[in-house]
Amino acid sequence: MKEFSIISVSIINLLIGIRYCVLIYKKEIKPALAMWVFFTLAVILSLITYLGEGNFSIWDNILNTTDIILVTTVSIFIFIYGDKSSKFNTFDIGCLIAVLTIVVFWIISKNHLITNLLIQLILVISYFPVIRRLFKLKENTEPFSVWIAMMLAPMLALLSSKGLLATVYSVRAIICVGLLLLLMLRIEYLFKKKTQKQVL
Repeated sequence: MKEFSIISVSIINLLIGIRYCVLIYKKEIKPALAMWVFFTLAVILSLITYLGEGNFSIWDNILNTTDIILVTTVSIFIFIYGDKSSKFNTFDIGCLIAVLTIVVFWIISKNHLITNLLIQLILVISYFPVIRRLFKLKENTEPFSVWIAMMLAPMLALLSSKGLLATVYSVRAIICVGLLLLLMLRIEYLFKKKTQKQVL
């Protein structure tokens, strides 16, 4: 079961990365650069503190491990191929300061457990830019296929997760992505309703 979990999560994240990068390159989506930069910083520190908290390997938290490759690649693609609306704004900079504050706390305290839990909070905050973007544009700019896959990956990761922090990482991902999918559905519904009224 552990091997199945590791292989399936790795494949899903690889496919998510490819799909997302292709959509970015074709200008079919406009993801928030800030969110993905936050993800990159946070998942790297999350894995470092996870490994530091116990006798674990990178395979014991496969979602966190493969997330590093995924979010770093997507961040680079958004930076190179994203449009101007994908760049940082004042709100994003504020969130970035919060991330850096936790990094400083970890460097000073060397407390892996508390830092990891704070990072999970940052990973929740990392969704704020895309949520703000959805409300501002009042239309869905995110692909459902990618986020559904992002919901499936942490569910499968739970089969091989070892330790409390690995479980927290996956459960946090499931809750956050689930809520984002619900918001995307609502925005999509309201946008279609508005479009139908304009046609009439």
